[in-house]
This record gives sequence, structure tokens and C-alpha cells, in this order.
Amino acid sequence: MNFLDGHLFPENQQPLIITAAPYAPGWLPSDFPEDIPVTMEAQIQKAVDCYNAGATVLHLHVRELDGKGSKRLSKFNELIAGVRKAVPEMIIQVGGSISFAPETEGAAAKWLSDDTRHMLAELDPKPDQVTVTVNTSQMNVTEQAEDADYVDTSRANPLNYRAYKEMTVPSQPLWVEEHIRRLNKAGIQSAFQCYNINSFETVERLMRRGVYTGPLVMNWVAIGGGMDAPSLYSLANFIRAVPDGAVVTVESNVRNVLPVNMWGIAAGLHVRCGIEDVIWNQKRTGKASTVSQIEQLVRISEEFGRPIATAKEARAISKIGVFYDSVDESLAANGFAPNRNGGNQGFLRKVFTA
Repeated sequence: MNFLDGHLFPENQQPLIITAAPYAPGWLPSDFPEDIPVTMEAQIQKAVDCYNAGATVLHLHVRELDGKGSKRLSKFNELIAGVRKAVPEMIIQVGGSISFAPETEGAAAKWLSDDTRHMLAELDPKPDQVTVTVNTSQMNVTEQAEDADYVDTSRANPLNYRAYKEMTVPSQPLWVEEHIRRLNKAGIQSAFQCYNINSFETVERLMRRGVYTGPLVMNWVAIGGGMDAPSLYSLANFIRAVPDGAVVTVESNVRNVLPVNMWGIAAGLHVRCGIEDVIWNQKRTGKASTVSQIEQLVRISEEFGRPIATAKEARAISKIGVFYDSVDESLAANGFAPNRNGGNQGFLRKVFTA
């Protein structure tokens, strides 16, 4: 992205899109019973509460009545239908992991099979987005955490802690390509989870080769543990490679969430919050609900002078439902340099012809 003079002034920035992640498959209801919804009615109401607080994107997972993360697509269909009815304009973004939470205490925290994840393209009603991971990676969500982050929670159990410490994200090249093709066919936008500059470069190559020809909407995931570090250096390195037409949301975990989101607000990027990422307030004197985290970001953004996106604005910025007819059109719309003749890489300068 090109940061020109005045890029920090709110009148030169898009309204802020806030993504809420309230369903928190990595925690148990006992970890934060006041804020983890279990019944279907409560899960739908949580979406309404997040929307009313200022979030226009809902990162969606589902729970069973026993409190465990659901792996049943029928439950996803039920929650999506309920949210659509309650807050029809909210962008529904299904978490592509479905649920990585262990089945039993001490079991591995792992993502479901490739075939099962492909079935997210068959959800009915269909979501607006499905998050797509690119390149298999370690996902040690404990690396940036401190012992105090897990006191009196399920992750204080050494077996559960080990399960999340050892978690990996399976995203092999052929799976990614097939997954994107199925989402494209269903008219569902791929929301790319970019863990570092390497995963972004793979997304760019997929676009240059015509596997994905839509708007470039993605999260920079700064949680360490095999993914980028929540560092200004890492963010700057990533953003320098991203084209101007991209929509970038910053994402982190534990008490890095708020400061990383402040960087995003200041720089004109977009933000994500919620108890999937952090359950404590910044001083760790108490737990912070997803709604309170959204309200905090709304206050901060207003102090910056940057307005909060309405649902209509968020849909327009993210170009929900838009797909392009060719690789050339997609590259141009997203701000990439065009492919060179006979190749699928961009070029730095055009060849002069008389």
C-alpha cells in the first residue's frame, strides 16, 4: 500500500470496519460464562448485540448445547439463518476452521478434514465470506500468552494448554485451490487469512494464475507461534507488499489485540476484536466482553476522528458479491501490476514501444 502525505488524516481514510469474533471455539463456557453464548437463541442474540455496538462483520462459529464447538454444518446453517433474519445487513464470515477445539480433555486441537471444510461452500443460507488459510503453518496460539492469561480457565490445564500449543493449520496447495474454486462457484467471497508475507505472496500468485478473481479481502494475523509477530516491523513489511485496492483487517491475540487494533485504526486499516482473540481487559483486572471490546474501538476511532462503517458501507468497501470476469480485470481492480506477456508475474516498468 502507498501511504502518501495526509494518509493519517481521517478524511483520507475509509470508515472503519469492525469484525467481531464472539463465539470463541478455543474457550469453554466456564471460562467466561457471562459472555459465551450456548443456546441457539443466545448465539443469535450475540450477533445482534455486536451489530448494535458497531461491528458490521461477524466471524461465525457455532456451539452445541453441551458447550463444545459444533462441527455439524446443520448447526451452521441454523445460526446463519437466524443471524440473517435478525441483522440482515451484517456481513457473515464463517471461520474456515469450523472448530479446532479438542473433543475431549487433552485431545489434539486440530482442524477437520479437507473434505469437510470444502462443504462450507454448500452452506444454506450461504455466508458472505469464508476465511481461507493459505499454506500449512504452525498455529501455536499460546506463544504470545503469559501464564496469567490462562489463570482459572480451561487452558490452565496442562493437557489443554499442550493441545493448543501444538496446533497446526492444514492448508496444502491443492486443497486451497479447490476450496477457492468451490467458494467462487457458490458466490462466496474468500477472506484470506495471511499469516505473513509468504502467505500473501501465495495469494497473489493464485490471483495472477486466475484461481481467484475477486476483491482482495484479508486479515493480517499477528499471533506469533508460526504466524507473524505483533510488531510494527512485521506489519510494515506486510503492508508494503499489499496493493492499494486490498481491504486489510489486523488481527492479534491476548493483550496484543488492542494496541494492534490502534495501529490499524491510525493507519486506515480495519480491525477485529472479540473473546475468540482475548478475554481480558488491557490491565487484566477483569474480563472484557466482545461487546465492550467493540464499544472501546468505537470510542477510540471516534477520538481519531474516523467514522465507523455502516453495514452498507462495509459491504461496499469489501465488495461483497463481486467477482471479476478475467485475471486482468481482477489485478487492475485490486491495484496489482498486470501480468507480463506470457507470464503470471507482474513487472516493475512497462516496456517502451514507439
